[in-house]
Amino acid sequence: MYDREKNLFASYAGKRISRRDLLDGAAKLGIAGVAANAAFASAMSKAMAADFNWKAHSGKTVKLLLNKHPYVDAMIGDIEAFKSLTGMNVAYDIFPEDVYFDKVTAALSSKSDQYDAFMTGAYMTWTYGPAGWIEDLNTYIKDPAKTNPAFAWDDVLPGLRSSTAWDGVAGSELGSGKAKQWCIPWGYELNNITYNRKIFDKVGVKPPKNLDEMLDVAAKITKDAGGPYGVGVRGSRSWATIHPGFLSAYANFGQKDFVMEGGKLKAAMNTKASKDFHEKWVRMIQGSGPKNWSTYTWYQVGTDLGAGASGMIFDADILGYFMNGGENKERGNLGYAPFAANPAAKAPTPNVWIWSLAMSSFSKQKDAAWTFMQWAASVEHDLFGARKMDFVNPVRASVWKDGEFRDRIAKSYPGYLEQHDLSAPGAKIYFTAQPLFFDLTTEWAASLQKMVAKEISVDEGLDKLAESINRQLKQAGLG
Repeated sequence: MYDREKNLFASYAGKRISRRDLLDGAAKLGIAGVAANAAFASAMSKAMAADFNWKAHSGKTVKLLLNKHPYVDAMIGDIEAFKSLTGMNVAYDIFPEDVYFDKVTAALSSKSDQYDAFMTGAYMTWTYGPAGWIEDLNTYIKDPAKTNPAFAWDDVLPGLRSSTAWDGVAGSELGSGKAKQWCIPWGYELNNITYNRKIFDKVGVKPPKNLDEMLDVAAKITKDAGGPYGVGVRGSRSWATIHPGFLSAYANFGQKDFVMEGGKLKAAMNTKASKDFHEKWVRMIQGSGPKNWSTYTWYQVGTDLGAGASGMIFDADILGYFMNGGENKERGNLGYAPFAANPAAKAPTPNVWIWSLAMSSFSKQKDAAWTFMQWAASVEHDLFGARKMDFVNPVRASVWKDGEFRDRIAKSYPGYLEQHDLSAPGAKIYFTAQPLFFDLTTEWAASLQKMVAKEISVDEGLDKLAESINRQLKQAGLG
């Protein structure tokens, strides 16, 4: 490629010209398609290499354990840029989510050095970290000899940075005190409303703004839409039922899962305000949810929305994003809206799921693994994924300001940017960090199932749940 072409893409990579200037310049020079993508990747790699020795581990191969996900697709789509930048190779195993976390646990618990780094959710690190299975990444982030000065850790959204750090003390606030950075955020999802615009227009309703309105809108859709039910939320006997829409709404009312009393954890699900919230949530599912709600996971909630079987979902915004494309029947018909369940709340406070990258304590090439991890979480790779792939939601504030990314989303996903921008300041993990997370949160989901099935009243169900959880906390020395 001639100097003029190289200079054009280098100027864009260095943010000295706009996207429009790049497109105009590339058109005048006759550059398009594959050639343009290659030139862009090359320019970004050169920009990254300016102030850091990316070749320090040239010739080494990093082995990754990955969950099947669009974030992984984006990484694979950009992997040649990493290889060119570092001279390293990358090998990986990819598994579907229904078996993925078992694979991670097996590798870590056996102290295997097979994998150097892996994908994880932040909740999982509450087990992995205290067990000594993963590294505190502060050691790497704060070392200028190991970390590119342009890594811009402060550019990662603050709620995500704090939500992936914990000091290991049950009940302590995430990101506080001497918290260890058990993983680095890679991509995330917050929970708001995705709705079918055609169905909403048909029955004459607008996206609900609080929980009372959601009950009313969902009921009207169920009654008048001619088949679709009102609202999709998760219901399976799993911790994953509690963490998306449910906890986002629960936290918006100022409610907590646990409180600290005398240095001990105590269940807080049976307060008067919590019981009022549960009563409405249960009534919403009974009257306007799917018939087989107790089997519903991420996949069923999303599939129904994409097929036009539900009028809206209160779940991950990226789930709604994916349902608006591909082969889904309702692609192009979906809209997005922020949701603050509490009418007195100033803004949404969504709980988040954070796909993150962690380093195995049993890796024999940790510095090389960190070279890959900081590249995968870099501004440059975030930009590639956001602009060229379905890498939503990026974790970096600067990427959310990128004009090319925002133009692409605004064109086909009406309301998506607005719901994110309004919600991001209050988006974080609202669970209390503690080592019994999965067991206790799954028990919460099981109790919710019994309430919806009318096997137990909300009042009695929550009192029994709190009693059971307090007993388990005491047995574990936490309560």
